Amino acid sequence: MQVQDTPEEWRVVATTTPFKGNKTSVRTDDVVMPDGTVARRDYQVHPGSVAVLALDDQDRVLVLRQYRHPVRQKLWEIPAGLLDVPGENPLHAARRELYEEAYAKAGEWRVLADVYTTPGGCDEAVRIFLARDLAEAEGERYEVSEEEADMEVARVPLDELVRGVLAGELHNNCLVVGVLSLVAARAGDGLDALRPADAPWPARPFEA
Repeated sequence: MQVQDTPEEWRVVATTTPFKGNKTSVRTDDVVMPDGTVARRDYQVHPGSVAVLALDDQDRVLVLRQYRHPVRQKLWEIPAGLLDVPGENPLHAARRELYEEAYAKAGEWRVLADVYTTPGGCDEAVRIFLARDLAEAEGERYEVSEEEADMEVARVPLDELVRGVLAGELHNNCLVVGVLSLVAARAGDGLDALRPADAPWPARPFEA
């Protein structure tokens, strides 16, 4: 048996969009179940995101501490952000987020993991990149506002992040998935065996 997610789409007999926000919306679908009954499913429609696990030459990860109102916590996270337009190249978006949030750039990029954050209630797909060969960005710093104006930036040893994840002290999904995927990749075939930065992404197709 091959353990692999596969595309499938059950028939939708009615759909509405009861809420439209600035970046996301809520959709209600009436979906035909395998037994022929119809069930209503509400979910958030999301443009997709990218995240960057930026690893320096001292085995430290570049992390941010930011207030997240829905969970009423300041979370340690890795740089991340939305795809700005449908079909945007995710690597371009990842480079932008690393620059805007951490004023950094990277010379080497790989795909670390692709995840659906909450597939039971949202169609958000995130591509998590591994960025190495870090350096300070060039040009003017990006002007931040709102929650990002209070954001802290730090470099934390990878081992300390692993400890924090397993101790239940760190909760951001991209940080958790990114950190543990990096450890697993090292224990397996190595970082050079990771997918290239321009690997296809069926969840959010793009042009190179």
